[in-house]
Amino acid sequence: MAQAKSTMLPLGTMAPDFYLKDTNSNDTFSFEDLKGSKGTLVMFICNHCPFVLHVINEIVMIANDYRVQGIGVIAISSNDIVKYPEDAPELMTAFAMHHKIDFPYLYDESQETAKAYDAACTPDFYLFDNQDKLFYRGQLDDSRPANGIPLSGSDLRGAIDALIYNRSLKEPQVPSLGCGIKWK
Repeated sequence: MAQAKSTMLPLGTMAPDFYLKDTNSNDTFSFEDLKGSKGTLVMFICNHCPFVLHVINEIVMIANDYRVQGIGVIAISSNDIVKYPEDAPELMTAFAMHHKIDFPYLYDESQETAKAYDAACTPDFYLFDNQDKLFYRGQLDDSRPANGIPLSGSDLRGAIDALIYNRSLKEPQVPSLGCGIKWK
């Protein structure tokens, strides 16, 4: 399993827009359609990555905890489905149902959205404020598959809390680590 770190897009970067199909609803959405009143979490994930599989339940809990507080939650898969057919849109739908993902799980077929966000790995997390400026990019927490550290979501939860409650953000922000995006 090849590992990659997030590229750490500069804080303050405006959220790149997109127009992508949601594999849960079959509707097409833009960033503007899905953003939250207090901020927006954009995650690059996929179906098969062991790092994503390790954290998916915590991701769903975070989404459930914070959407009611005004945080929009968006997941995007940008992997090449020719080389990685397990990440195909119909399997994204099944993955979402299995893991109880009831937020948009968008398919980035052209990979242009991943490039616009400078996404490098799965999972890769981007938290934007209510002005669509990048507030946090980095890891969920210190847990990795087989490292023995329990999942907590502490880094991402701390960033969302700081955003919602206007608190100072923990520094430095630690890059996410996961499988590299499967580019065409």
